[in-house]
Amino acid sequence: MNSPRPCERSLAEIARALRDGSLTAVALAEDCLSNHRPELNAYRDWTPDLARRQAEKADAALAQAHDLGALQGIPVSVKDLYGLEGTETFAGSPAPMPSPWQAEGDLIKGLRGQHAVFTGKTHTVEFAFGGLGVNSHWGTPKNPWDANDHRVPGGSSCGAGVSLCEGSALLALGTDTAGSVRIPASMTGCVGLKTSFGRWPVSGVFPLSPTLDTTGILTRSVADAVAAFSAIDPHQRSYGPRLAREVGRCQPGDFVLGSGERALWTDCDPGIAQAVEDAIRELSQAGVKIVDATLPEVEPAIDLLKVGSVVAAEIDEMLTSTAPQWHDTLDPLVSSRIRDGGSISATEYLQRRRKLRELSHLASTRFDACQVMVSPTVAISPPRVSDVQTVDTYRPKNIGALRNTCAANYLGLCAITLPVGLDHAKMPVGLQLIAPRLHEERLLAVAACIERILGTSAQRLGPPPGMKG
Repeated sequence: MNSPRPCERSLAEIARALRDGSLTAVALAEDCLSNHRPELNAYRDWTPDLARRQAEKADAALAQAHDLGALQGIPVSVKDLYGLEGTETFAGSPAPMPSPWQAEGDLIKGLRGQHAVFTGKTHTVEFAFGGLGVNSHWGTPKNPWDANDHRVPGGSSCGAGVSLCEGSALLALGTDTAGSVRIPASMTGCVGLKTSFGRWPVSGVFPLSPTLDTTGILTRSVADAVAAFSAIDPHQRSYGPRLAREVGRCQPGDFVLGSGERALWTDCDPGIAQAVEDAIRELSQAGVKIVDATLPEVEPAIDLLKVGSVVAAEIDEMLTSTAPQWHDTLDPLVSSRIRDGGSISATEYLQRRRKLRELSHLASTRFDACQVMVSPTVAISPPRVSDVQTVDTYRPKNIGALRNTCAANYLGLCAITLPVGLDHAKMPVGLQLIAPRLHEERLLAVAACIERILGTSAQRLGPPPGMKG
């Protein structure tokens, strides 16, 4: 049997190989760079030469016994909202952002300090304001799970999941304001972690909503998410291997899942609820306890989504105050929704802020009977790009994409999605786990245990049909 290619190994395996000398960062980078599929359009700015130079620096540091972190030498794609040296930040728009949004923030600086290898800037929906992944300025990345039709990859981190599917990156940075990490992860068969508000820095990231923005990661497996989280999270770097120990100890009988919130299960496209129900049945048979715990704040959170929450108003103010010329070039699918938000009164905006605080407080009390809530991640199958070209056809699909994910943001919670099956259209289905704020360690431990029972995306789903040949 042939040994796996470097890019096919887990992050933990790669880290060990880089340190025992059986693999170099340059060889790993070349292997990943060779996987790039331009026709999938994952990247706005593909930077292989910069990646090679960064890999050389990672190797040079290791040769001097400078072990700077678990992501040293790991190829990472970066959403085009983050400032990144050597590239420009467009935030999905047709022109570069003003200078404050070109500088690197704390998260990128931390990765650069570990000698991570940046493969380029991945596409985003314009100003990250959309859940499908459509971008008329730069083109919409192609979801590799449909070899024939151009389907959306999920947004707003629309190039992130595609970069993982093609194998050009082994870790992808995204942002999540109402689901923008979890939706593309779910739609492309990846793992996506939405961190708690305030847990990770958002400096150096173009803001969609200061009230709700969070940074997050997409990975090929929960095990990789654990490794990446441990390397990025400032608390984990202080605690050392604590999270790894917690993940390793977590067994099926150590946690309870709550699956009773009907608002997250109704009106799903064919095969989606069934795939998640089948996964939950497997978990129950393996010894995981499932209870009928509910999260009633989900329904009012979805109602806020439908009227734009505070997001539309905040991005409208941002553009009006700092870059008014960008209003003139907005994609119509984005501008109509921003215009709606900009038209609300200050009183209405403050009332929505107050409603979010009230819902968050109530939601924090709903985890007495279970540690984690479970549901389908996305209620709709990824539509064809040709079917969401007008405002009238786009809006209901966009709401459908965001419906199940927005609650974690609006209710102040953390969440993760992992792939568990295919829907009737043969597109990936994600299982979403939601935990209280700042409970990422428990969330990741539970997700890792579930992955050990159900298998990784590669084991359970196989390769995307669009990647064959």
